[in-house]
Amino acid sequence: MKLIRIALALLLLPFFGGCVSTVGPTPGQFKQARVAMLAEIQAEPRDAYFVGRRYFKTEYKFWGFVRASGHPWSEAKLVMLNENQKLAPDRSGTKLGADNNFEYRLQGHFSGDTVYEPASNGMYPEFVLNGYALRSQTPAPIFREAGATNPDRLIIAQPY
Repeated sequence: MKLIRIALALLLLPFFGGCVSTVGPTPGQFKQARVAMLAEIQAEPRDAYFVGRRYFKTEYKFWGFVRASGHPWSEAKLVMLNENQKLAPDRSGTKLGADNNFEYRLQGHFSGDTVYEPASNGMYPEFVLNGYALRSQTPAPIFREAGATNPDRLIIAQPY
C-alpha cells in the first residue's frame, strides 16, 4: 500500500509544478501601494502630528518607527516608547506584538532623551505616548527587504 502511494505521488508531481503561491503582493501591486502611500504622505499637513508603524521583534524591546506627518518613512526614527501616560496599543490589548506592522496616528512628543536597548546594544530616541488612533492594519510596505516584518528575524530593517 505504501508503494502505491509513493508511485501515485510521483505520477501527480508534474501537475503541481505550475502552482503559484498567491501570498503577498505582486511587484506591480507593491509599486502601486508605494505610489499611493507617497501621495498620501505628501497630502498630510507637515509636522502636524506623528505617524507610527509598529515594528515588533521578539528579541528587541523598541516599539517601532515614528515619523512626523508630511515626512517620508526614510526620515522615521526607531523609538523606545514611554508608556507612563498611555499604554502602547498591543500592551493594552491581548497580545504583545499582535499589531506588528499596523500603522497609527500618534499623539505625543519626543522627550529629547535616548534609551538603551540591550538586545540590539543600541540607543533609541524616547517617544512619550499620549494617545493613538489606528490608521491601517494593512498599510503599504515601507521596507525593501522581504521578511523585514518577521518578528523572529533578528535583522533590523530601515524604511525607505
